[in-house]
Amino acid sequence: VQLQASGGGLVQPGGSLRLSCAASGTFSRIAIMGWYRQAPGKQRKLAASITIGGNTNYADARFIISRDNAKNTVGLQIDNLEPEDTGVYYCYAKVFNGIGYDDWWGQGTLVTVSS
Repeated sequence: VQLQASGGGLVQPGGSLRLSCAASGTFSRIAIMGWYRQAPGKQRKLAASITIGGNTNYADARFIISRDNAKNTVGLQIDNLEPEDTGVYYCYAKVFNGIGYDDWWGQGTLVTVSS
């Protein structure tokens, strides 16, 4: 499984950003897709996740996660960005392997919020 993330960059405070991630490879289904973020010098933490059935989990009310099960893609919209949102955002997928589930990570995309 490969996860390719895109959409990071430099954004001014108060702006919006949309991250996208596409999963490719051989698999039957992806139970959960989501985004984790890692601020400089801090641990990686969940930003948002969405199940194959559409149930969502958010760390912040400014986040909106969406998913296309047919295309195996997940997106994250972040509004009213704050400098504290700066960090590397990692795409995540929990993939069914026939018996249980494996966790897969993308390479990360850098988001910098600064004026």
